Amino acid sequence: MMRKILFPLGAAFLLVSAAVLPAAAAPKPAPHQSAAAHPALWKVADADTTIYLFGTVHILKPGTRWFEGPVRTAFAASDELVLEMVEPAAAQANQLVMSKAVDLDGPALTAKLSPADVEPYRAALRSFGLEAANLEPLEPWFVSTLLSLLPLQKLGYDAEQGVEKGLSREAKASGKPISGLETMEEQLGFFDSLPEPAQIKLLTQSVQDLPKAEKFAQDMTRYWLSGQPDELAKLMNQSMDATPELTKVLLADRNRRWADWIAKRLDKPGTVFMAVGAAHLAGTDSVQAQLRRHKLKAARLN
Repeated sequence: MMRKILFPLGAAFLLVSAAVLPAAAAPKPAPHQSAAAHPALWKVADADTTIYLFGTVHILKPGTRWFEGPVRTAFAASDELVLEMVEPAAAQANQLVMSKAVDLDGPALTAKLSPADVEPYRAALRSFGLEAANLEPLEPWFVSTLLSLLPLQKLGYDAEQGVEKGLSREAKASGKPISGLETMEEQLGFFDSLPEPAQIKLLTQSVQDLPKAEKFAQDMTRYWLSGQPDELAKLMNQSMDATPELTKVLLADRNRRWADWIAKRLDKPGTVFMAVGAAHLAGTDSVQAQLRRHKLKAARLN
């Protein structure tokens, strides 16, 4: 389940997760990565408009090199940066999370789980220094995202090293305007609007996926850094069938809307650097595939 959180919708959750993470989960120092990387980059263009499409990873190890070569060149040539979401202020972000992730009127979270799932869930939390009793008012989708992030932070991955953070710093330094395709409220709403059975399924799957976290993170980063979107898509699709509701909401529907946005944006002159989760630019329902409805083609640059 981790792949659905980290690639399609990590930005909103990563922004506010620090408030509930235990100190033991803080990122550990990681060795500097000396090898140059070549993440995949595409271009959609007409006579007077160019839109670069760049797939991001929301959380990386310190020292990971990716902002160089064609990626840096394309960014430098762009007039503006477009992300999935522009981060709101911390106070506003926490208020939004409270409004979506806390269920004070419903039954406790463990009461929503089947008896067979309660102890594995509690054990998973204890392995990260958390107690289930402290998370009882939270919605299942939120705790699922928490369990997707905790093992990576324990392995040394850091949200501050994520691609969106880096691109935002570069854009501010060079005076480029930054805009978002969605708001944080919309992104959190994708999860909150899921039926409760789907949220429970998401949570139990996240618990089951914990032993696979390290290998998944290593494969995910390797395919992204080496510019292999097809391999990335295969990795992501390994258990997509387990949660079709989430896959539709987080990937297919959003890819279609973003392809529509690109088609409309081509009517306005300029050069845009558009950076979205790498999962959106891989697989059969990718943004590039959706662009074909508009008779547009995204050309791979690197």
